[in-house]
Amino acid sequence: MFKVTWRNLLARKVRLMLSAFAIVLGVAFVSGTMIFTDAMGGAFDDIIEGSTADVEIAYAGAGDFDSVQDNRTIPASVVADLEKLPEVESAHPQNVLQSVFIIGNNGKVVGGSGPPGLAFNPTTATSMNGNPVLVTAKGELPDGPDEIAIDVDAAKKADYDIGDTVTLATGATPPTMKAKLTGLVEFGSGGLNGATLTVFDTKFLQKKFFGGRDVYTSISLNAADGVSQTQLRDAAQKVLPKGVEARTGDDAVEENQASLDEILGFLKTFLLVFAGVALVVGVFLIINTFSILVAQRSRELALLRALGASRGQVNRSVISEAVVVGLVGSTLGLGVGYLLALFLRFLFGQFGLDLGGAEFPVTGWTVFWSYAVGLVVTTIAAVLPAVRASRIPPIAALRDDVALPEATLRKRMVVGTVLVVLGAAGMAGGLIGSGTLGLVLIGGGILLILIGVALMSALLGRPLLTLFGAIYRRLFGSVGNLAAQNTLRNPRRTGATASALMIGLALMSMMSIFGASASASTDAAIGTSLTSQFIVSNVVGQPFSPDVARQVRKLDTVEGVASVRQGYPKVKGSTVYAAAMRAQDIKFAFRIPVSSGNLADLGPGKAAVAEGQAEDKGLSIGDSVTLDFQAGKVKLEVVAIFDGVGVVPGNYLVTPDTLTKGGLVPLDSMVFVTKKDGASTDDLKDQIDEITKDLPTVTVKDPEGYADEQKTQINQFLYMIYGLLGLSVIIAILGVVNTLSLSVIERTREVGLLRAVGLSRRQLRTMIRLESVVVAVFGALLGMVMGVVFGSTLVWALADQGLTELSIPWGLLVVFVVASGVLGVLAAVFPARRAAKLDVLRAIATE
Repeated sequence: MFKVTWRNLLARKVRLMLSAFAIVLGVAFVSGTMIFTDAMGGAFDDIIEGSTADVEIAYAGAGDFDSVQDNRTIPASVVADLEKLPEVESAHPQNVLQSVFIIGNNGKVVGGSGPPGLAFNPTTATSMNGNPVLVTAKGELPDGPDEIAIDVDAAKKADYDIGDTVTLATGATPPTMKAKLTGLVEFGSGGLNGATLTVFDTKFLQKKFFGGRDVYTSISLNAADGVSQTQLRDAAQKVLPKGVEARTGDDAVEENQASLDEILGFLKTFLLVFAGVALVVGVFLIINTFSILVAQRSRELALLRALGASRGQVNRSVISEAVVVGLVGSTLGLGVGYLLALFLRFLFGQFGLDLGGAEFPVTGWTVFWSYAVGLVVTTIAAVLPAVRASRIPPIAALRDDVALPEATLRKRMVVGTVLVVLGAAGMAGGLIGSGTLGLVLIGGGILLILIGVALMSALLGRPLLTLFGAIYRRLFGSVGNLAAQNTLRNPRRTGATASALMIGLALMSMMSIFGASASASTDAAIGTSLTSQFIVSNVVGQPFSPDVARQVRKLDTVEGVASVRQGYPKVKGSTVYAAAMRAQDIKFAFRIPVSSGNLADLGPGKAAVAEGQAEDKGLSIGDSVTLDFQAGKVKLEVVAIFDGVGVVPGNYLVTPDTLTKGGLVPLDSMVFVTKKDGASTDDLKDQIDEITKDLPTVTVKDPEGYADEQKTQINQFLYMIYGLLGLSVIIAILGVVNTLSLSVIERTREVGLLRAVGLSRRQLRTMIRLESVVVAVFGALLGMVMGVVFGSTLVWALADQGLTELSIPWGLLVVFVVASGVLGVLAAVFPARRAAKLDVLRAIATE
């Protein structure tokens, strides 16, 4: 049996390789995701470890990897106290800023949206790994006012060299400054992953950003010989002011890595979801392939049974072929996954995350999961055909027409109906529920419905296939009739092939509805709620100097200005979004519908809460809510509950003093400007542009431009989703190619007879193309219908998150269906050419 199995593999290597390719793509996504996230984690681990000394001192919650700019400072006298300790070899006070951006010679911001613009004073601290935190690569460190050093990569991107005058965008007043470049520096333990680094003279930095006070944001300690991190921490803690804590380097690294793992865990889960979709589609392809192969070999397998092979041997023979396919597919998938990880590095680099210096390791776990996924998926997919093969009676070898026993369509319909009903119940439960649980129920319901419809597809497709038959007969005559009959001949095979494409198109249709609805909701929210004529916001997603708003307020064409600041505290353990603004300025930004309470009561110690949050947290007017910031807890009284999530940049509305108490530096996230009655809109735009002309980190937009900016971000997200889901569509098209190819081989004698009775090669190719189009369009239509249901449900479930408008992009959905038909034509090229080249006499003689 081993020899027979090996011979069959070699005889059908092309067909099996097509199936293996589905595993290659699925495994590539798994391995590529793991390699990329491991590389990203390693790169950030190097930063964390390379910037952490034996003991780190800062206020509780400040300086963590996921914290925002903290406004609390430590007096310089604390440094003197620490230096007196015998356990301390050296103390290194630091002032760290996160919103100092380098403007290149081309007038553009260096870096992308996301990575911070770091700035601090020179340091000679040594990190835990024994390397200096900061290394001077060229020139010298600044030692006076208006002098800076920047990192080597930023200098290259900005086209600066020693002696040049560098333009910086900062959170200070004024918001831009120029400084002489005295040196180029490097981070002692590797790259900065897209962040930029600016080094100021200590005294100048304090004068510019800390009001001239001799204070620091953190202090790094290196231990004296023979002193452990714990001993150094305990000694330091005794001389620290209240609220300031000393942490060992190991603890600081562990806590920051935990925060990083949480972020990377989300990214890994996000990417692995698409790997799962690709693998599910691959399962359909592999089941189809092995079902057809076993059907074609049914007489051979029956003969083996007649010669004494047991059911178990036949079973193992088919599964062994699947294991080999899985091994080959997993091995190739691991290699392709590495290339995918490099592509992800390039893709994320376009958004500012530069991992050019990171190592991309292939760990043992990556190898294990790649082979585990590939082998398990392939083996499971081959079990059903193997069981069918083992049930072929030995006597069947004596018959001319051996048919593999088929499960009844009625049984598949019953099981599929049950799954669809359960899935619909899950989605209904998701609509009734809220938060993460509701979305999980909806996701589970979608999965059950997809599987159920795939099982039912053999019967669901009959009306459509019959309709195509009528159209084909009218347009293509007997050739069209043959194509339609061939698709109806084996409805389960047609349904399974179409189902693979259905899954990808259903999810793409769902996401297109989500995107269109998000855009429509943005337009609706801005159109009904925005009261200002212009919005100033940061192009790199970071806060900016409040001096912009101060200057705009002075304009004689301005009626009012609303500065919005943002923070991300926790309420009952979950992160929320807090927007801070003065109550009297709200009218200059938004028209906020209030369901209870009064926004006029918003003031220090007060908060307004979005309806969804109020319901989720059980809050009502007069209740107290505690916002947990990095500087500690701030208790507020709920004075209003509003319905304005679609436009208000937060689900908690507070006053600026709340963020100050929470330890956040007072920087603006957005500035809304309302003109005076009778003032020229164009004049006001020109005046604001004049204020911000030297500040390329911010843009000035009217409401329409603001809406377009929001929709651009939505579209960028959708394009990424389409690209990831496109993998499953590629696998599905391969399934069409595979099914047609195997179908041609299965029908070799039939093809020969058709050619013998006068069917031309061109007509034969047309027939196979028409079969392919039927399968592709059938799968696309099924996917589109389900995508509309799934997308609508998702939008309704997220209504409390601002998705208030349901918009179905019918034009785009039609494009999906038409594109599927075109792909069906392309998928038929290889099988059609192969069928047309068959020798007529040999084809007729085929058994």
